Amino acid sequence: MTLGNTLPEIGAGPELLAGLPAGFRWGVATSSYQIEGAATEDGRTPSIWDTYCRVPGMVHNGDNGDVACDHYHRMPEDVQLIKSLEVDTYRFSVAWPRIQPHGGGPVNPKGIGFYDRLVDELLAGGIDPWLTLYHWDLPQELEDAGGWPARDTAYRFADYAMLVFDALHDRVRHWTTLNEPWCSAMLGYHQGRQAPGRQDFGAAMHAVHHLLLGHGLATQRMRAADPDADFCITLNMSQHEPATDSLADREAARREDGLAVRIYLDPLVHGRYPADVVEDLAARNVVLPVQDGDLEIISTPIDTLGVNYYFTSLTSGVAEDGSTVDSDGNPVSREVRLGRRVTEMDWEIVPEGFTALLTRLARDYPGLPMVITENGSAWADEPDEQGFVKDNDRTEYFADHIAAVSAAVRAGADVRGYFAWSLMDNLEWSYGYAKRFGLVHVDFETQVRTPKASAYWYRDTIRRARAAHE
Repeated sequence: MTLGNTLPEIGAGPELLAGLPAGFRWGVATSSYQIEGAATEDGRTPSIWDTYCRVPGMVHNGDNGDVACDHYHRMPEDVQLIKSLEVDTYRFSVAWPRIQPHGGGPVNPKGIGFYDRLVDELLAGGIDPWLTLYHWDLPQELEDAGGWPARDTAYRFADYAMLVFDALHDRVRHWTTLNEPWCSAMLGYHQGRQAPGRQDFGAAMHAVHHLLLGHGLATQRMRAADPDADFCITLNMSQHEPATDSLADREAARREDGLAVRIYLDPLVHGRYPADVVEDLAARNVVLPVQDGDLEIISTPIDTLGVNYYFTSLTSGVAEDGSTVDSDGNPVSREVRLGRRVTEMDWEIVPEGFTALLTRLARDYPGLPMVITENGSAWADEPDEQGFVKDNDRTEYFADHIAAVSAAVRAGADVRGYFAWSLMDNLEWSYGYAKRFGLVHVDFETQVRTPKASAYWYRDTIRRARAAHE
């Protein structure tokens, strides 16, 4: 189903788009495991998410990505849906176990063939493909061999990246290596809340380094093959401000910022890990597994920084019971709420935190253009009898956050695009199908797609943005 002409009058004020430059990109985003389905078709082998979804109690309702949105079979229809939104860019990810079954060996012709057709469909529709190589679906065999805490995985990633690059770089100009390495490392290997579900802080820190090393190795090889392509990494970030001006809270905020932002951006941009983070890790008997030449590889220049933003909270170094160390003897870092309205994910809505983050990044890492590769919100959508969702909450969220990007641009941040998360409702990882982020409603029993009110608003906002520069 494509869009008609309904326009919700939300967030239509002049401040919404003020300052956004001519040529600003507008897009939507998805990821492979969340939408594709066809989990065992055409040579695809299991990823860590296929495995994790089978562990009782780890995913809501025992949901999995076996079918998801059935995008693998409905791709041409979905591209027409994207086209009807009038975006100029579609950010999607490639499934490693579909391209390279079992995580090794030559390219799978049927696997790469799907993305070859997708790219051609997008280009025929006037939509620029923005390809992400890794959005968390590591082949299970590579996890069995050690996963991201093992150095070899970085080299395997670079090999896989070149399989995709060699097949598609003649038509794909924008290449993102990794999506949200913080989630891969911290949620996957430290907190155990996402695949592969391990709980080992030291392993998570090794994963951080090897994810970055894999990014650098892949970027080096791709850039050598085609210097004119655009290379990017996407990080999920927010502001980490102290809850009070106390030393304990300021130190807790510094630690959180170090492990969530600077441990990635400092080596990527400056070719070094932050000294305070290295000291904090040493106090926990953790040493990053850096070898000679690694930081030079990691700091291979990129063209764009992808920024994913959803919320901001405050940080305290004091637990609710007044203690400053946890049960393991480590310093406390406790989230403190701002008292704002929350989405279905229980995330507080803080658009001014988005502006603060973007201006901070522009200040601390100057000369690195940014694109908002994800921003969006989940709500308890209630379709009417025709399946239509009047999702004013989501529309207001988009309006407030696009306005926040505009404010950051006016303050000097070099932001060149905004991609809404997400194109359609999908498997929301450990939350299963219970949380809906989509501009388009998906009936998971029938696979019928129905654009929500926010989709009409987003399309017409894009129209207004382009008209302002005509």
